[in-house]
Amino acid sequence: MAAIASDENTKICSHCNRDIPSSNIDLHYAHCSRNLEKCKVCGDMVPTKHAEEHFFNTHAPVACSQCSETMEREILAIHKGENCPQRIVTCQFCEFPLPAIDLAEHQEVCGNRTELCHLCNKYIRLRERYNHETRCTGLPDSTVGSSRDVRPVERDRGPQRREPNEFSRKRLFFTIAITGIAVLLGSLFFQRKTESGQVH
Repeated sequence: MAAIASDENTKICSHCNRDIPSSNIDLHYAHCSRNLEKCKVCGDMVPTKHAEEHFFNTHAPVACSQCSETMEREILAIHKGENCPQRIVTCQFCEFPLPAIDLAEHQEVCGNRTELCHLCNKYIRLRERYNHETRCTGLPDSTVGSSRDVRPVERDRGPQRREPNEFSRKRLFFTIAITGIAVLLGSLFFQRKTESGQVH
């Protein structure tokens, strides 16, 4: 059967399910059934001579280049970006890039590392750092979630303890300033010596 009744002016082609003007339905059906076929995967009508190419380019299983898992081509990009166990992700604690499959084990160890809170002088686990920072008062408190106590020397220094980078930065600026002054004095001395040599 070439057509199904649709309305007075059109009929639905039984091969491609499109509305076709009634006057052209027989000619259309003859052409359509001979030259087009429905893709068994997506249901699109594709030229019969390109049906195999359509399948291989659109639906044929492909292997992920990172994990070798086989899947349909159309979901490959999503797999690589969101699901592939070998995609590269970064640790939320140290920002080290590593495969997603290794992330949980890495973060279990990395999150248990401790850093000194410079407000209350307690060592805080990295996994607890955000919660600690939101409620830290800056006063030493034994109830704050620390993994070990601060050494006595650090406790005596109190909250005014400088961050390690601050001291290094000041030392660097001091060295640059002294070097600049030495170069300036040397060039002045050399210039005077040259001028006094020319006077004689």
